[in-house]
Amino acid sequence: MKQFDVPVFYRSPIISKVKDARKSLDPRKKDLSPSVIDFGPVRFKIARHFGFCYGVENAIEIAYRALDENPDRRVFLLSEMIHNPHVNNDLQERGIQFLRTTSGEQLIPFEELTEDDVVIIPAFGTTLEVEQTLADLGVDTESYDTTCPFVEKVWRKSKQIGDDDYSIVVHGKRYHEETRATFSHAKEQGPVVVVRDKSEAEDLARVIRGEEDASFFYERFDDRYSDGFDPTSDLKRLGVVNQTTMLATETKAIANLLREAVMDRYGVDNVTEHFADTSDTLCYATNENQDATLELIEDGGDLGIVVGGYNSSNTSHLVELCEEHMPTYFIRGASEFDSPAEIRHFDLHKHDETTTENWFPTNDGPVDVVLTSGASCPDALLDEVVRKIVAWFPNARPIDEALAPFDEAEDE
Repeated sequence: MKQFDVPVFYRSPIISKVKDARKSLDPRKKDLSPSVIDFGPVRFKIARHFGFCYGVENAIEIAYRALDENPDRRVFLLSEMIHNPHVNNDLQERGIQFLRTTSGEQLIPFEELTEDDVVIIPAFGTTLEVEQTLADLGVDTESYDTTCPFVEKVWRKSKQIGDDDYSIVVHGKRYHEETRATFSHAKEQGPVVVVRDKSEAEDLARVIRGEEDASFFYERFDDRYSDGFDPTSDLKRLGVVNQTTMLATETKAIANLLREAVMDRYGVDNVTEHFADTSDTLCYATNENQDATLELIEDGGDLGIVVGGYNSSNTSHLVELCEEHMPTYFIRGASEFDSPAEIRHFDLHKHDETTTENWFPTNDGPVDVVLTSGASCPDALLDEVVRKIVAWFPNARPIDEALAPFDEAEDE
C-alpha cells in the first residue's frame, strides 16, 4: 500500500511501536486480537486496527502539500478536511481558511474567491452544486481534491444502480458531509432516498409492501428524498449503498430488511428484478476498525476510552459498540482529564459534553483500559492518553520496559 508523507508530529513513539510490531508479525492482518501494553498496575488493550486510514493520510498529505506549493497564495478548505479538531486547528494555524462549517454554514462567501486562490476539497467530497459554483468562479477544484477513493467508490456504485433503472437507497446521516455529497451525485443517476437507521428502514419497507401510502412516505422521509421521488413507482426497483463510515452490521441488516420487503411484495422468484445485488460500499478501514473493536470488547476490560472528533461518524460507532459492554468515554484527547477523579467526555445520546466523577477504577489488581480511536485521529493523541494515565502509578513499569515485547516482535 502507498506510503504517505504525513507530518511526523502526528505519529507517536508508543503507538507506532505497537503498530509496527503487529504489522511485522501479521502482515496479512488476519489476527484481530488486541495488543496489550502491560505497565503492571495498569494495562492498555489496544485495538488491532485504528487511527489514520488511507483516505485520511491521503487528504493530510495533499493539504500540507498545497500549503508548501503555494506560499504566496490564499489557501482555503471547503470545510473541515477530516473530522478531527487537532488536525483542522493545525491547518488553520498554518494559514488555511475554512469556507464553510461541517454542517454547510457559509463562513466566507464563495464570491470572495478569485482564480488565484487555492481551494482544497475535503476527504468527504462535495456536492455537484458546490463544484459548479466554484467552477463558475474560475476556481480550480481538481489540483487539491482529497476526496476519499472509497467515497468515490460509492458514487460509482450509485451510478451503476441508477443506470440499471434502480432507485438508490443511501444508508447514512442525511446532513453528514459525505452523505450530502453522495446524495448530490446519486440524484443525477436516479431517484434517491436516505435512511438513517433500521427504524427508518422498517418504515420504508412498509411503503414497499404497500402497507403505507405515499403521504406516509413524504412525511416520514421529509427532506430525505430527491425531487420528484414517487414512492408508488420509485420503490419498485432499488439498491442500497451507504455512507462509508456507518456500522457494517447495520448496513447489512437494512439491506436484508428491504430485500425481504421486496420479496414479500413481488415474490421470491422476482427478487433480482426488483432488488439490485450490490456489494457493501463500506470502506475497508471502517470495516477493519469495527471488527477489531469487537475483538477488543470480547477480550474484556474495566473501561473503554475512544479518542476522536465528536463529529466523527466512524468514531461514534466505535463508541456505540464499546458502551454496550463497559463504561466508555469518548474524548478528543488527554486534555479532557487530569486525574482519576473527573473526566470530560462526549455523550452520544445527549449530543453534548458531560462530566463524570470517579471514572477511573481503583482495582486491587491491574486496571485494564480498552483503547482505540477513529480513522481521523492521530496516533499521537493515544500516546498522550497512555502517558498521562501511567503517570498516576508510581510503581508502573517504565515505558521502554513495557514496550520491550514489541521491540522483540519487530526483530523476529
